[in-house]
Amino acid sequence: MISGSTPNVPKHVAIIMDGNGRWAKERGLPRTVGHTKGVEAVRRAVEVAGDYGIRYLTLFAFSSENWSRPEAEVSDLLGLLRRFIRRDLAELHKSNVRIKVIGDRENLKGDILPLLIEAEDTTRGNSGLTLIIAFNYGARDELTRAARRLANMVEAGELASQDITEHHLASQLDTFGIPDPDLIIRTSGEERLSNFLLWQAAYAELVFLPGYWPDFGREMFDEALRIFAARDRRFGGLSESTTAVVG
Repeated sequence: MISGSTPNVPKHVAIIMDGNGRWAKERGLPRTVGHTKGVEAVRRAVEVAGDYGIRYLTLFAFSSENWSRPEAEVSDLLGLLRRFIRRDLAELHKSNVRIKVIGDRENLKGDILPLLIEAEDTTRGNSGLTLIIAFNYGARDELTRAARRLANMVEAGELASQDITEHHLASQLDTFGIPDPDLIIRTSGEERLSNFLLWQAAYAELVFLPGYWPDFGREMFDEALRIFAARDRRFGGLSESTTAVVG
């Protein structure tokens, strides 16, 4: 078992929760059953992250591209989100979990946005694990919105274009104030980021697991953390073994 006090445990883990539909299809079940089982995996992931002392856990819950899925499936996904917040919010709050939501909120309709705001407001003062829910999120959209805000600042005379730095852009991202992920996990065997945290993933370690998301739990989390711990993170520099002076 990975210990939460181990230095190699990442501070921030982000997960692309993939494979609900294929998990259900292989069992001859409706896709909705796969999504329901996926919510159970979310609960396990949050519990394990808290046990290991991981400070930030980001879950790719609903992408800005997911709206193009069949209307019935989108409705089911939104229904699961509603039930997760309504049923689990009290328990998460009791466990000192702080919830933050990233993604475009401008065009969200119905009760979804009020529910997301309620989850953030209720847990705002908590000091344990920060659970970041990426909802209606796409990295290109996030970067576009950030660039638009910077352009407005330049147009208003608040900022000169030649003075724009990486920090200025980062300050306009949904994740401002949250450390970049150390580890990004994707389940289901697919090996791509799928428009997830493109800016923030610059130096993240990527781990692709073959198992589907509904089967995700402590064992799969442990596997990803073991792979992460064995990586030599150089952030563009040289490793200690490379630079060490041979006596």
